[in-house]
Amino acid sequence: MILVKIKDLRDKYDLTQIKMAKIMGVSKSTYGRWETDETIIPLNHLNNLCNYFKVSMDYMTGLSKIKCYDNINKKLNKEIIGERIKKFRKDHNLTQEKLASSINTTHSTISAYENGKTMILTAFAYNICKKYNISLDYLVGRIDEENIKK
Repeated sequence: MILVKIKDLRDKYDLTQIKMAKIMGVSKSTYGRWETDETIIPLNHLNNLCNYFKVSMDYMTGLSKIKCYDNINKKLNKEIIGERIKKFRKDHNLTQEKLASSINTTHSTISAYENGKTMILTAFAYNICKKYNISLDYLVGRIDEENIKK
């Protein structure tokens, strides 16, 4: 389950799924599928959700109990994300093939992410962060500190 805090936050602020769907610019059924983890929220929507509630992606996904970080970059940039994936991969002595295999994708997909051609899928970013104890907020360029603070 990727969005472990989504319903808790919605309930805390006494928001309905319909209201949340409107805030997020999606249908109620789409939002509902994110909340039940039937489908995985796209990274840009996760970013918007975290910006709305002023929480970290690490908190929202259960990677950390830190609710928010100082100096959050609120916009995602595929090139920055690509640079950080490449840096992380090289720091861990991983080839594109090894990283791809560890998250069940292809090296060409990793290459597209690293070159900033494609936005990384939320599931892949989450799996990298969980497996290698890296902050999701860092990986997607929201903060500059790499390691997760529990």
